[in-house]
Amino acid sequence: MNKLKIIEPFISSVSFNNAEEVIARTIVAMAHTLNMRVTAEGIDKKEQFKIIRSLECDEVQGNIISKPLPAEKVIKLLSKKKFIR
Repeated sequence: MNKLKIIEPFISSVSFNNAEEVIARTIVAMAHTLNMRVTAEGIDKKEQFKIIRSLECDEVQGNIISKPLPAEKVIKLLSKKKFIR
């Protein structure tokens, strides 16, 4: 196992300096210690995205990046939009 996904319920109420942020930070640190990549699911707000970035999550999923799309539209989106690593 080399990936860990933090599901949306853990992320939905995360804000800076609350218990959910501490839990998410601990999960990410533990996963990275085990050489796992971490994906945060359900990122829909700018504040959530900023927090997840500060936690050094490797990947994000959510409407802040894009709403669900058919495969052919994903290719078009990726050719136009710059994604931040």
